Amino acid sequence: MMKRLSELAEVVNGVVAGSDVAVGGVTAVENAEEGHLTWAENPGILDRAISSAASAVIAPAGSQVDGKPLLLVENPRLAFAKILKVFAWKDEAPAGIHPTAVVGDNFNAPGDVSIQANVYIGKNVTLGDKVVIYPGVHIGDNVKIGSYTIIYPNVTIYSQISIGKKVIIHAGAVIGSDGFGYVKSSNYHYKVPQIGTVIIEDYVEIGANVTIDRATTGATIIKDGTKIDNLVHIGHNVNVGEKSIVVAQVGISGSVKIGNRVILAGQVGVKDHTSIGADTIVGAHSGVISDLEEGSFVSGYPARPHHEQMRIQAYLRKLPEMAKALRKLQTRLDEITGKKEK
Repeated sequence: MMKRLSELAEVVNGVVAGSDVAVGGVTAVENAEEGHLTWAENPGILDRAISSAASAVIAPAGSQVDGKPLLLVENPRLAFAKILKVFAWKDEAPAGIHPTAVVGDNFNAPGDVSIQANVYIGKNVTLGDKVVIYPGVHIGDNVKIGSYTIIYPNVTIYSQISIGKKVIIHAGAVIGSDGFGYVKSSNYHYKVPQIGTVIIEDYVEIGANVTIDRATTGATIIKDGTKIDNLVHIGHNVNVGEKSIVVAQVGISGSVKIGNRVILAGQVGVKDHTSIGADTIVGAHSGVISDLEEGSFVSGYPARPHHEQMRIQAYLRKLPEMAKALRKLQTRLDEITGKKEK
């Protein structure tokens, strides 16, 4: 598939500077070859892009360079993503229900859904328009799934779960398993029944092998537009706000409240019953053990203001040198006071 820059400019609200060349794909500058469109979001990368084999470059609006046609846009990274979608390989999901699928009573779905091989669907399940369910998916009783949602292979969705429209759930995810709740009684742990639900709102993406526990009572909620990376665990009764980002291997304990537009970087751990305010960033490998105010930027364990954590790290690197200096001072002090080492 070939596209002229003028056609792509319409997709990204851009302006063509130079020849209206045709390109057959878009790629990062280090992989660019003739016939490719590449992208650059700063002058350093733009220099590399101009000297690459690419046929044209996505560049920041106002860029003025010779040597290649440019597609000028306000946000080159966003334009790159949108043009990637133009050239992306599209999986054609067959409409209808595969003969090997098992569908329970009172199933409600339009004819344009795609239910593929070896899918199990329980009773009283409702699907919206153009839902795609890949092979090996298990969907329990009384589940509702909104239009244009895609559920990839071997996902398990327990009973009584609600999933919104245009949600993407990647392979191996488990939605609605029991929250981890026990009461100690004499010499054993009594399991607390987990009778709540999980609500996944619209435009959420859930990565591979993510686990989201159902609430003890009430609901575990993932709000509109939140994106969850692979291998994340979200405990019971957690509430994740809108448009948040949860990166790989994050663990969120039960009853945590997370505001809108929060970023939890890789391998962050969050203590139960804590609250993280909107627009907060938690750096990788951090441990959140107390509430964080809106707009915080924290890192470390325990998580503390990032600038404070950086000072601590700087001092830690100097500890051997400081210890050596301290020993010299102690030796000199002993000499002055006449104190002898024992």
